[in-house]
Amino acid sequence: MNIYKLVLKDILRRKKRVLYAALGVIIGTMTVVGILTVAAAGQARIINQLEKYGPNLTVLPAVSNLNVTLGDLSLGAISIGDNYIDEGRLPEIRVITDGKIREALKIEDQGNIATIAPKLYVNAAVNGTNVLVVGILPQEEKLLRTWWNVEQGIYISGTNDILAGASASELLGLKSGDDISVGNATFKVTGILETTGSNDDYQLFASLSTLQQATGKEGKVSSIDIRALCNACPVEIIADALNGAIPGLRAVAVKQVAATEMGMLERINRLMYALAGITLAIGAFGVMNTMMTSVHERIKDIGIMRAVGSSQRQIIAMFLEEAVIVGLIGGIFGYVGGSLLSYAIGPLIFEGTAVSWVLGYFPVSLAVAVVVAMLATSYPAYRATRIRVADSFRAL
Repeated sequence: MNIYKLVLKDILRRKKRVLYAALGVIIGTMTVVGILTVAAAGQARIINQLEKYGPNLTVLPAVSNLNVTLGDLSLGAISIGDNYIDEGRLPEIRVITDGKIREALKIEDQGNIATIAPKLYVNAAVNGTNVLVVGILPQEEKLLRTWWNVEQGIYISGTNDILAGASASELLGLKSGDDISVGNATFKVTGILETTGSNDDYQLFASLSTLQQATGKEGKVSSIDIRALCNACPVEIIADALNGAIPGLRAVAVKQVAATEMGMLERINRLMYALAGITLAIGAFGVMNTMMTSVHERIKDIGIMRAVGSSQRQIIAMFLEEAVIVGLIGGIFGYVGGSLLSYAIGPLIFEGTAVSWVLGYFPVSLAVAVVVAMLATSYPAYRATRIRVADSFRAL
């Protein structure tokens, strides 16, 4: 207790010196907290984008482009392969998808697991304007696009109902209850979607079977979205299995599409972590320098403590207790400063990223600051134990 009181009195007597030591720790922990917060916000942004996409993987026709040449003259490119997927492939896709999920997660239930939503894309002229009409299975699509909200009217419930995106309804002058013609069928607009900020805003959505019949594309779909409703579902394995088992299809996992962006995020994070490590090292050097100066200033006090019987352990404890106080000050202000710093640099590194306070980094900030301060103080504390009583008298 006496040593603790002595440390507090010494800190109050040398407030400026302690502030300089704490400043190095504050800058280091502020950098670490700021980088961790920005990195977490960047990862959350990518995950949020993947969640808004809806499906875990998408299946497309395996269409390839062939460059046509005549001698050295290029005549352009032509597409090889069918632009549609046979709807009869859906049961096979279901068997493979659910089978891989059961195998990976050891599920014995034989019911449907994944949500499989085929789509047919058709360009149509509505009210004199070309618009993309999408044929969907209403219930499956609702499970995929959880962010959909009907602003006017109701969701698709009948075979001749059509749902309009926010921008499409505005451009085409549509409102709930209007009739429109697509192909040889007449649809009734039953609802208008709220703005989603995606391509959905510019599209119309109708029942798949009705749109197929209206446009003469019975049994054909343009793509198939699949959502395996679990974080641990092996979407890459499912994609590989579909590509290997069903010719004419190309299954792509959304995780693979995001791999480049995630890789760039990891490289940026590593660079920022290296910067944080350098800043911490500089802060530790500042603490060590301040503590070494403190040792030289307190030669007389340390010698007197040795003369009255203080052990080397007690002297080391005195300096380490001071380091803990410096670390706590640095950790608290470093967390606050790092969180504020993340608000400034977050949008610059990841455009459009929403940065928020992460309370979980507060104990991390305290722990890092205290550890850095104690490590930086270890050598000065050891040097203090080497001071002899005779040296202290010379300092009088």
